[in-house]
Amino acid sequence: MMNEKTIDGKTVIELNGRIDSDNAAKTGEELFAAAAGKDLVTIVIDAEKLNYISSAGLRVLLRFKNMHPDMKIINTRPEIYDIFVTTGFTEIMTIEKVYKTVSVEGCEEIGRGSNGTIYRIDQDNVVKVYNNADALEDIKHEREVARLALILGIPTAISYDVVRVKDSYGSVFELLNARSFTEILIKEPEKTDWCVREYVNMLRRIHSTVVPVGKLPDMKETVLSWAEYLSGHLPHDAGKKLVELVSAVPHDDHMIHGDYHTKNLELQNDEVLLIDMDTLSVGHPVFELASMFNAFIGFHELDHENVKRFQGFDFEFSTAFWHKALSLYLGTTDENRIKEVEDKARIIGYTRLIRRGLRRNESNTEKGRKEIKYRTGELLRLLEKTDTLLFCGGEIEVDAEKSNLSTVISFIESRLNETNCSAKELMQISLASEEIFVNISDYAYGSRKGKARVRVEVSGAPVTVTITFIDNGRPYDPLKLSDPDITLPAEKRKIGGLGVFLVKKTMDDVDYEYKEGQNILRLKKNI
Repeated sequence: MMNEKTIDGKTVIELNGRIDSDNAAKTGEELFAAAAGKDLVTIVIDAEKLNYISSAGLRVLLRFKNMHPDMKIINTRPEIYDIFVTTGFTEIMTIEKVYKTVSVEGCEEIGRGSNGTIYRIDQDNVVKVYNNADALEDIKHEREVARLALILGIPTAISYDVVRVKDSYGSVFELLNARSFTEILIKEPEKTDWCVREYVNMLRRIHSTVVPVGKLPDMKETVLSWAEYLSGHLPHDAGKKLVELVSAVPHDDHMIHGDYHTKNLELQNDEVLLIDMDTLSVGHPVFELASMFNAFIGFHELDHENVKRFQGFDFEFSTAFWHKALSLYLGTTDENRIKEVEDKARIIGYTRLIRRGLRRNESNTEKGRKEIKYRTGELLRLLEKTDTLLFCGGEIEVDAEKSNLSTVISFIESRLNETNCSAKELMQISLASEEIFVNISDYAYGSRKGKARVRVEVSGAPVTVTITFIDNGRPYDPLKLSDPDITLPAEKRKIGGLGVFLVKKTMDDVDYEYKEGQNILRLKKNI
């Protein structure tokens, strides 16, 4: 016996009880009769009340599938689903399990993104509820990319169950006694600097992770589609330049999160975990910084209460956190450099927000028109003065003074932690870096004060670490120093030259050039 109804233009046929050798033929007749004349309508078989099916029943479903290729079976009980898996039916047709129902009423919201909202449902577990009512494919995608991220060394939570939440689906994760960075910042503001540091450490870890080709979508393609859409709504030259700027960003196989804000970092038993992984992609870090700018500032510039609703802290704090994080990520306190990179991120951030507003017809409201006008004005101003969206993120600039040695070494070691660098290699690189930085501090500027820039780049397979030291002091090539004669006894050795000798011996390659008023020295080490 079966029931038939229409839901959202789809014919839903409910199967009841048993389908075995005795009633399979009759069930088949009823099934085909219910679907008669509905070749252009999607057929959904609801198996929630089906508690037994034999091979005879499977043959009926197979014949029905051949007549209605787009049919799918939903709400399948676990024991029936196991039969479908064993017989390979899940490989040839869409079959969905029945899912237990979870309520999020009164639950604490701990995260929110473009695709869903995360709630804590008890002390040990959270559930991500998807905006899309037909979210099973989204859940499957997020599970796959989260597993990929975990394999590649990014600590994250993996969903262990799928549930129904009202009219949508949710993905359940175990986060035992975990607290989001947002919660920590609100309840323990004295830990702000710690949160900034850990937030940036995770960001660097993400951006240093190379993803196998084809495993994640390319964010550049998405951003280019935004720019192309918006170009038709901007003055011709501005629209053309926007598309050209995005097109000029090279393909990059390094990971980006895509929705990186403090609600998506959790502290669990002293381990920082990244969550909400459905936006994972690959691309240049400028695309990541754009989404970060929007999360902390862009969405809230004309409505400061909005960030309070979204993050729980005020706009002033949100702006300060963004600035501290960007400064630490870039490794500089130079406000001009920070502003330069922020402006590149703002171009992409505003592009996304303006496109979003236009597609949602927000220009039909006074608030929407005001926001679109403001963001368009800012975008046009930024486009006039910007020639590239590229920047180098693995760089720090400090005063060339020995007191900053620990800052330089900590920066280098934080970048090396993103590799599989051994303890011996780490010591050798730190030792060589100390010798070069101290040399710059002692000799580059004489009695004057000056800056030193240190850039760390990790590339290739096998991995090669390149550390570049740049200063604007007087020309000086330390590599021209003669190597000390290490066969001489101590009393006959000359003082000096031993540090540079150690650098040459521990690095795989060292080179120097003086270019455009700068001393540039590079250390290379194969890991």
